[in-house]
Amino acid sequence: MGHRQFVQAARATHLFHSPAFESRPGTAYDSQETLGSNRVKGEFLVRPDPDDPALTTPVSGIDQTGARVETRVVNERPLTLFLNSQEIVTMMTIGDRPDLLAVGYLLNQNMLRPDDEITGIDHDDDLGVVVVRTARATNYEDKLKKKIRTSGCAQGTVFGDVMESFETVALPQDAVLRTSWLYALTKKINTAPSLYLAAGAIHGCVLCEEDRPLVYMEDVGRHNAVDKIAGWMFLEKVPAADKIFYTTGRLTSEMVIKTVMMGIPILVSRSGFTAWGVELARQAGLTLIGRARGKRFTALSGTERIVFDLDPETVEDEAPKHRRKGSFAEAGE
Repeated sequence: MGHRQFVQAARATHLFHSPAFESRPGTAYDSQETLGSNRVKGEFLVRPDPDDPALTTPVSGIDQTGARVETRVVNERPLTLFLNSQEIVTMMTIGDRPDLLAVGYLLNQNMLRPDDEITGIDHDDDLGVVVVRTARATNYEDKLKKKIRTSGCAQGTVFGDVMESFETVALPQDAVLRTSWLYALTKKINTAPSLYLAAGAIHGCVLCEEDRPLVYMEDVGRHNAVDKIAGWMFLEKVPAADKIFYTTGRLTSEMVIKTVMMGIPILVSRSGFTAWGVELARQAGLTLIGRARGKRFTALSGTERIVFDLDPETVEDEAPKHRRKGSFAEAGE
């Protein structure tokens, strides 16, 4: 039975309202302690597990010389998201942290409100379904008809009314980015163990505070990785005003919109920009930094937040093996 047939069968048998649809370990948020302090302690509180066998598949083939090789390729699977009893979307994802992905997606699409009470998150891995339950009754039938396909890989989507909310967001003006923090972050992130370095073909996003990477998420689409972080911040009640968002992907309109909607004032990427992404960042007052590699970076918006406290000539340039054009496996390392 295919994924769509599984979902239809689940709906027909009222599985989403049945005790048989159990919360998987680590995916229920009926009650929890939070990390909602002004400063989050430590580094890499959440990070990729490149050794998780569920995330990759070994595949045999040949190389450029005709020799037999075996390499790991990233898994990609459908996950259908329900908000209460309404089917919202089917996403292609690597399959880890479906609870965070579901909550973050709903937040970034304005389907969850900041003051919403989540009464439960249920995930069935066999069905490929995640259900987010809220105390508030929800119905987004009309909203679901108004979609905008974005440039995000793996079919990123935003809904038209998100732009209306985007235009009302006021980012904190007192946030700062010290260049010493930026140089430290890029080095720590690029040298951290990740699924990207193990298998490639994946995007990473990192929530940071000052020079500390806090939460590192990966997925086949950068929008999924962003949504996982948004979900983590919501469930852990972590404030956004003093945070920095880092992504390995392009600085597109979608990335700018999601960062602004999360309330994060600074967005950094090792990749380049799109014109609309820059225009939206300037409109929102978002600090936008791209091409951040080694001692180099380019800032095209919100430059008043940048504090130049370290001479770039004292910074070690990026090592070739950390330039993220491939993976260690592909480079034969």
